[in-house]
Amino acid sequence: MGYLDGFLVTARQIGRTVTTPYPEQKAPKPERLHGRHVLNRYEDGMEKCIGCELCAGVCPARCIYVRGADNPPDDPVSPGERYGFIYEINYLRCIHCDLCVEACPTEAITETKLFEFSFLNRDDAIYTKDELVVGDDGRPKQLPWEDWRDGEDLYTSAWMRATAPSGDADFEGLVAWSGELGYGIRSPEPPQQDADRPSHPDEGEAGEDRVTLDHGHGGH
Repeated sequence: MGYLDGFLVTARQIGRTVTTPYPEQKAPKPERLHGRHVLNRYEDGMEKCIGCELCAGVCPARCIYVRGADNPPDDPVSPGERYGFIYEINYLRCIHCDLCVEACPTEAITETKLFEFSFLNRDDAIYTKDELVVGDDGRPKQLPWEDWRDGEDLYTSAWMRATAPSGDADFEGLVAWSGELGYGIRSPEPPQQDADRPSHPDEGEAGEDRVTLDHGHGGH
């Protein structure tokens, strides 16, 4: 290799844009990005969290604090006997491993694509239940110190669907995860579907009329 070959590599890059002009523009993110968490609700508006504390128990950073309470008989918060009365995540400790997502039996906790958020004090870094539970449209509540962009609040359960016991949708074409407020039952990701599997006569295009397992509010 001659001395000029190295200069040719540099010359070929002249005029090419190889970086993203951040913060004016963000680079695309994968659907399964481990970002800021949310607490989901069922399609009827009831909360999915049952206060079982499994997420807190499995967390290696001990950043999650949960306390359950009995559901008020006249105004239940969740469809079970208990609900998450207190739910806090300390983002000064969180390592975004998403073990909490895999441990959750009701698919209550999932995550968004957002990872760009900073705090002016330590109290703001501790997200409370009021900040984590999705709004009436099913989307995460956007706090003042969070840099949200279009689409970062849409795919909030991709990692859950990929790792759930029912996440291997290409096995029999069955989808068993529960619906979400504002979105219904989300479709499997393309890698979860067998592209070579012949479509059933009753299936619509791309499996829109897919078979679902009816577990009610239990999810699994």
